[in-house]
Amino acid sequence: MARAGGQRRSGRARTEPGAQRRRPPRPAEDGIIPVLAEVARGVDRSVQRAAAKPSVRTKFHVVALLVREERARLTGDSALTDGRRSKQLARLDEVATVLARTAARDTSLLALLAEDVRLSDAARAYKATLMRAGGLEPPDEPAPAAPAAPEPNAEKRVVPQSVISFQRANPFLAPDFEGAAQRIAARPRRLAGWELLEPLFRSFEEAGPGAPACMPLPEPRVVPTPPGRELMRHQAEVVAAAARGHRTFLLADEPGLGKTAQALLAAQAADAFPLLVVVPNVVKTNWAHEVGLWTPLRRATVVHGDGEQVDAFADVVIVNYEILDRHVGWLGDLGFRGMVVDEAHFIKNKSSQRSQHVLALSERIRARTSRALLMALTGTPLINDIEDFRAIWQFLGWIDDEKPLGRLMTALEDTGLTPADRGFSAAARTAVIDMGIVRRRKIDVVADIPARRVADLPVELDGAAGRSIRAAEEALARRLVGRYRAALEARTGDPGVVGLDLDLARRVAAAELKDSSDKAGGENVFTMVRRIGQAKAGPAADYAAQLARNVGKVVFFAKHVDVMDQAEQTFADRGIRYASIRGDQTPRVRERNVTAFVDDPEVSIAVCSLTAAGVGLNLQVASNMVLAELSWTDAEQTQAIDRIHRIGQSEPVTAWRIIAAQTIDAKIAELIDSKAGLAARALDGAAQEDGGSTDVQLEALVALLTDAWAADGGR
Repeated sequence: MARAGGQRRSGRARTEPGAQRRRPPRPAEDGIIPVLAEVARGVDRSVQRAAAKPSVRTKFHVVALLVREERARLTGDSALTDGRRSKQLARLDEVATVLARTAARDTSLLALLAEDVRLSDAARAYKATLMRAGGLEPPDEPAPAAPAAPEPNAEKRVVPQSVISFQRANPFLAPDFEGAAQRIAARPRRLAGWELLEPLFRSFEEAGPGAPACMPLPEPRVVPTPPGRELMRHQAEVVAAAARGHRTFLLADEPGLGKTAQALLAAQAADAFPLLVVVPNVVKTNWAHEVGLWTPLRRATVVHGDGEQVDAFADVVIVNYEILDRHVGWLGDLGFRGMVVDEAHFIKNKSSQRSQHVLALSERIRARTSRALLMALTGTPLINDIEDFRAIWQFLGWIDDEKPLGRLMTALEDTGLTPADRGFSAAARTAVIDMGIVRRRKIDVVADIPARRVADLPVELDGAAGRSIRAAEEALARRLVGRYRAALEARTGDPGVVGLDLDLARRVAAAELKDSSDKAGGENVFTMVRRIGQAKAGPAADYAAQLARNVGKVVFFAKHVDVMDQAEQTFADRGIRYASIRGDQTPRVRERNVTAFVDDPEVSIAVCSLTAAGVGLNLQVASNMVLAELSWTDAEQTQAIDRIHRIGQSEPVTAWRIIAAQTIDAKIAELIDSKAGLAARALDGAAQEDGGSTDVQLEALVALLTDAWAADGGR
């Protein structure tokens, strides 16, 4: 069996089935060392441009391995003269120097230099390719023993540099011996041999109308909150339960009742930091925002992509389902004391990879911490297809694949009943609810919440569209600064103004606004805001679809036809029926679509034009709406909300306003609120003097100019 330093062979390297089609060009000089040198230099150039990607890491690992093997071969080859050996070793040292320089640029590569690092299948294939390019015969790989079921997508996993630093700073996690006996499953006695999971699920399906669906909650206690923030009574009840020692919650409140705040303050009460939060992509930026609002002394980090910017020392780590496969390895080792899963119905399919990852993380946290806080958040009613909650109960540690566990099994034993007894169903349902099911509807806590409110949902604009929008905003800011500088230079006399002259800044912004209105083409504030609306269409439609699943009918408002088109395509792809209400429809078509939304229970969403459907419609069958695009005035926004906030509306109304974080969109939202009066918007919609759309447009440009001027040092 040939090894890495095996016999050289002449002729062209043969291509075996499955081998990589692209390989480094073979240098004029024979041998493996020039091949390694060329690849090493390519890796170094890549790392100079950006952090090492998985493919670059594979190349670095293979070159380092072959350098080590070639050095051993040269040292032991007695056929070589001393001069020849010294020359070849010196060339190898040059390659090793390049690798060392590369590792100094990206220290995460240092881990790949260890001799015991496992060679991935991709690395093994690439090693064979390089050896053939250098005229060596790759070794025959022994047939691997049948492995234990590999973890899904293990080859995609990454370990961010910040996590390596954290692990070095915390070489071991303190063992948790507290309550070790609590982890011992209850010893079944009377119920031994009984099938219990199916009767537990049926107990929810068989429950009659009005059956309780919420655990007993303690009287709310005074919860310290940041200035300007106040918990509602129903929120404080959950926090009080966590403070008393309850550690598992299926929090199924309807959307709009503040589940995020309850989860964060429950973690505070339970001292469950560091806290892992797994969420849909559309709300992960909002979670970081909420951490800053409700627990400002706790630091949050959001995991994007491969996690290059993640802060492993943060108190709250927020990751979305879509990239969990890349990060599940290091997340399981970080020592979390609590875990929150938002929109927990995403894990209902236990065979899906995201469900398996969530369950694996939960199991590791529960094994390490006897008093871990575990919270599953979802607005889906419990009586709808209770089988969907099998994975959630397992995440919370109430059951495994076969039976109830721990406290739940003890509670079932304590009923004195078996599934054959008449009263078992009601008693079993109560036992499960007491484990931590909390379900409140808007109508149940109507005294707690405003009759109407606007809830902002910040979203991060990723990908090419997000980069393009940020580049356009920077170009607009530079143009404004250039205009301002030109105006300063043209001004004569001493204006007596220190710093930025706001009057002059407003005149510059007014000139830009006039030019933007007069020009048919080119990038300006109006085209930029429209592009932001287009980029938000996907996340806004995603959130509307989640709401429709959770609470029923939803109204979706947008300003532009292309945003409406994109949203409707999203709903159609997901099998969600919708009604479209647009300005180009005849009165008959419009009335037919409105009637379908109001009367047909299968039509979940009304997709409405903000200008065409903002007045004259009664859509109060819904109590939730999504504002996908911002208006230029609060009056236009209020008219849209009034389509569902009308006389006869029996539930509090929530308008979810989608905001593109870190763009001019956020500044426009802030200006609209300041013009209308924040207190009036949050509480009762009282009429306030509203600035015109030109005022908001002008002030948005002034803010852009001011920020750019300050970032440039006021020069």
